[in-house]
Amino acid sequence: MATLIVETKNTEQLTAVEAVLKLMKVSFRKAEDSPYDPEFVEKILQGRKDIKDGKGIKIKTSDLWK
Repeated sequence: MATLIVETKNTEQLTAVEAVLKLMKVSFRKAEDSPYDPEFVEKILQGRKDIKDGKGIKIKTSDLWK
């Protein structure tokens, strides 16, 4: 029906809000905040996948300036 965003200031508040929601049988999920831009994270993960799939080359840091 609706989405609420609740910003708790400490674990005590978080625990209390979760307890109330559970008692009222309201479904909820926690989203962990990330200090990184989601687009940046996606690019890094895609790059790692590409390397794993053999779609790139690895260069040793000692060879960068040669």
